[in-house]
Amino acid sequence: MSKMPVLFVGHGSPMNAIEDNDYSKAWKSIAKKIPKPEVILAVSAHWYTNGTKIMNENNPKTIHDFYGFPKKLYEVSYNTSGSPHMAKVARQLISKETEYDNSWGIDHGTWSVLVHMYPDRDVPVFQISIDAAAPLEEHYKIGKELRVLREKGVLMIGSGNVVHNLRLVDWHKVNKGFDWAYEFDDYIYENILSRNHDKILKYNEIGDIAKLAVPTPDYFYPLLYILGASEEDDKISIYNKSCELGSLTMTAYLWE
Repeated sequence: MSKMPVLFVGHGSPMNAIEDNDYSKAWKSIAKKIPKPEVILAVSAHWYTNGTKIMNENNPKTIHDFYGFPKKLYEVSYNTSGSPHMAKVARQLISKETEYDNSWGIDHGTWSVLVHMYPDRDVPVFQISIDAAAPLEEHYKIGKELRVLREKGVLMIGSGNVVHNLRLVDWHKVNKGFDWAYEFDDYIYENILSRNHDKILKYNEIGDIAKLAVPTPDYFYPLLYILGASEEDDKISIYNKSCELGSLTMTAYLWE
């Protein structure tokens, strides 16, 4: 079995699930390019918990964790199976204390991307939550501990946004960003390409633009799991390197 890649996706608005746009087209192209996974492990910004939780049910429910969107979006069901076996393997690999928790399901951080990548819903999916209290290094370390899953046919996807500040959204800036949003996105981009993960883990040290780009870390942390699971000799591809509404970046990274 070939080693699976790892993927970080800027997922943006839930509307991307039902739109045919540049973002959804890129996600489709990624799925065509990589080997089909046996299982998908997703770390989504939307499952942000106290402690690390792992979903291990046979048939996870589809979570519609948003308000005020068109009816069509609430009708999307990503009714794929779960993977209790791989959830157990993942739990054994993580050194910090974890627990099974099936109170959540597959949220739009995951399914808004997967409806385009795997529309047949024929790949089992499970999620691991983001521990809100854990330091940055802990998220990165969990990614490292899970790296071996790549050799077991598991596609790890982190879904968030490198820059995500909803309070500063400017509805007039379609496909455009504030200068600080581009600057922070470029900082992460340059350090991913130069494999300088330490600088990414210390992003707070670059000052005000970091506070604007990452006012809360829930959307940023999924990247750390994927960085941890990446390897020195992986080839890195970049997709959707762009800003939306001033204060969101959609940049996606594939390591293979």
